[in-house]
Amino acid sequence: MNVSRIYRLLRVITMLQSGRSYTAGELAEELEVSRRTIFRDLNVLEMARIPYYFDAETRGYKISQHFFLPPVNLTIAEALAMLILTGRTGSSHQLPLLSQGARAAAKVESILPTSIREHVGNVIDRVGLSLGQLSRHEGMENVFDQLMGAIASRKVCRLVYISFHEGRQIVTTIRPLRLIFLGRAWYLLAYSASHRQTRIFKLGRIRKLTVTKRTFEKPKDVDLEKHFGDAWCMIPEGQSYDVHLHFEPKVAGNVAEVHWHHTQRVEWNPDGSLEFHAQVDGLGEITWWILGYGDQVRAVSPPALKNRIRQTAAAMLAKYDRQGK
Repeated sequence: MNVSRIYRLLRVITMLQSGRSYTAGELAEELEVSRRTIFRDLNVLEMARIPYYFDAETRGYKISQHFFLPPVNLTIAEALAMLILTGRTGSSHQLPLLSQGARAAAKVESILPTSIREHVGNVIDRVGLSLGQLSRHEGMENVFDQLMGAIASRKVCRLVYISFHEGRQIVTTIRPLRLIFLGRAWYLLAYSASHRQTRIFKLGRIRKLTVTKRTFEKPKDVDLEKHFGDAWCMIPEGQSYDVHLHFEPKVAGNVAEVHWHHTQRVEWNPDGSLEFHAQVDGLGEITWWILGYGDQVRAVSPPALKNRIRQTAAAMLAKYDRQGK
């Protein structure tokens, strides 16, 4: 098969995958060949098991929207990266999106050149990727897929949701904007009609999702940095604080080597201890992070943070005192 025909076949595939249908005449005109040539090309696609079909309504040809050409010319490093990041080792099989990625990677692995496939097989069991402790995602794939479809088609949804913040089950109508994986779980960023603001919903707490037929206007691009602002993680509280923490030498290195916050600044002391500075919106999330370091950290400022940690520590101590009696 000559190069010009290969190029033409690729153009045919690209056109038929575009979403619209093309008649044999339209294909012939676009590619500047005869209708007979087009029929011969379609016959080659059929022999190659490329799932094109004739749409009786439009009297044209299309390719199934679920069909994708297999990737070619993957290097060993690219193949390894794809298989490991999509959970080839089985570490993320319950996580929406990555579970589909793992299945897709398995299909790609089966068509890799023999030399690459054999090398990958020898290496893959010696390389691992752990996402750490994740929230439960069992049974979430259907909800995830529904939300992806609702976001793409801008469909209004109705949620029955367990709100820890409000301490109850709520029902609200939402405009889904974006799905985000943060830390340990998938979250939905959506405008909530009940709250009259854009909020974060954890997929694992959605008890019922109904995608309605109603649509909403295309929103402006969601700027995640603007939405989360200076929150320590994802919950801004509306008040900014200059946080100064002192870490003892035992944990200073562990703290310094991680990019915890986009505003952080660190200063090393001669004794190996660390001064940590950040501009943080809200104290709730960062308080729990600080407590995780126990007696190896001391809040220097602001006073509100010091008081919050002091009160939490006193409450913890009181519980242990009661148990001791």
